[in-house]
Amino acid sequence: QVQLAESGGGSVQAGGSLRLSCAASVYTYASRCMGWFRQAPGKEREGVGVTDRSGIGSTVYADSVKGRFTISEDNAENTLYLQMSSLKPDDAAMYYCAAKRFFRCPAGAADYPYWGQGTQVAVSS
Repeated sequence: QVQLAESGGGSVQAGGSLRLSCAASVYTYASRCMGWFRQAPGKEREGVGVTDRSGIGSTVYADSVKGRFTISEDNAENTLYLQMSSLKPDDAAMYYCAAKRFFRCPAGAADYPYWGQGTQVAVSS
């Protein structure tokens, strides 16, 4: 059963931090590729970071979040996290967790078939 459920969004001031969680079903957590994407009003959905969990890949972040955001995993809880620090107003968006079961792990949202419902992040200046 495919299931992804994000949580942890909220409203913070610029410079603050948030940690988003993505709880996955066992089936979905077995995916090779999992990542975080975001979509602001009037903009296309963009990649934040994607992790290749095959053991031969790595985590790739968007340039806009490098050094500020970190993806981590809790295999015991089938959960993917997104730690966000030094948040900026431009980071405000709906954040989504996504998964792709096999093959390569592209950065584009269109390549991911499985999605959560999203969690909203607001950043005030």
